[in-house]
Amino acid sequence: MKLIVKKPAFPWFGMDIGGTLVKLVYFEPKDITAEEEQEEVESLKSIRWYLTSNVAYGNTGIRDVHLELKNLTMCGRKGNLHFIRFPTQDMHRFIQMGRDKNFSSLHTTLCATGGGAYKFEDDFRTVADLELQKLDELDCLIQGLLYVDSVGFNGHPECYFFQNPSEPENCVKRPFSLENPFPMLLVNIGSGVSILAVYSKDDYKRVTGTSLGGGTFLGLCCLLTGCETFEEALEMAAKGDSTNVDKLVKDIYGGDYERFGLQGSAVASSFCHMMSKEKRDSISKEDLARATLVTITNNIGSIARMCAVNENIDKVVFVGNFLRINTISTKLLAYAMDFWSDGQLKALFLEHEGYFGAVGAFLELLKMTEDS
Repeated sequence: MKLIVKKPAFPWFGMDIGGTLVKLVYFEPKDITAEEEQEEVESLKSIRWYLTSNVAYGNTGIRDVHLELKNLTMCGRKGNLHFIRFPTQDMHRFIQMGRDKNFSSLHTTLCATGGGAYKFEDDFRTVADLELQKLDELDCLIQGLLYVDSVGFNGHPECYFFQNPSEPENCVKRPFSLENPFPMLLVNIGSGVSILAVYSKDDYKRVTGTSLGGGTFLGLCCLLTGCETFEEALEMAAKGDSTNVDKLVKDIYGGDYERFGLQGSAVASSFCHMMSKEKRDSISKEDLARATLVTITNNIGSIARMCAVNENIDKVVFVGNFLRINTISTKLLAYAMDFWSDGQLKALFLEHEGYFGAVGAFLELLKMTEDS
């Protein structure tokens, strides 16, 4: 007897509603038959056209076209997976759009994870007549990561590392196979940071975290430099010199602290030069942005390394939207893991950075339907 798998009604979404950003994945079917297209209701056509015909939605919504996963087969259908993000502060506009485009008439189950799945649950219900299926964000993160890595990035590896991270002139990006991913230390850098020790797809624990994450970086940059966006903050940081703000080991010892293997270029005290009025008067906003980025990144790297040593794990995987377009931090983390572990720890990164929670929520939608 042939098993008939019940497919969820289109559209297929997964959402991760974080403290700073909402991440949305949308599956666009590419195998629609003429009969299906004729029977497709106008509201569904409108949603599909709106999401796939635009790369920007209003002033703040973005479809990351370069991350699109093509020619996937999911739940018996073939199509492309799109990746969309917008600030959480604009969540109410998204809910109103759901009402205006009559989402509820499609009887769609909207699977969502992240703290916002709880925060905005009543708004979805009262404004758009939609019920959220709330999912654990760490479960979704791991399941989404493993899935995306398994399908690859349109024929290319999803995972990568930096070869020669201690040599800036020879530091190059290289693909890495996560075929045997366990155990791994998973460092999720969003508004804050959660660090997980993952032993299998169903066996993990949250080791620790820190409140000093991507939200801290952007918030401090807004205060210190007057910037408004993450992109603007990173652009300023790329032009700045953090050594004008931070006190280095060589500023204290005149060179390396050889007894403990501390290089003179290592940061001894973040922002310490700012105690001097003369220094404060001479620095630029770009210097402050760079120092803020280095401070946050070094703190995350230090905590991650200690956790990896304590858990006896040699693969440290960094994910989260803090790493989006943020080569400065990825290379800093790669250098920190390599240098302070004498090459025993490898820092790994993933192309889809902050979208794994949304992918995990999307996969749960398909799984719930198969189980029903």
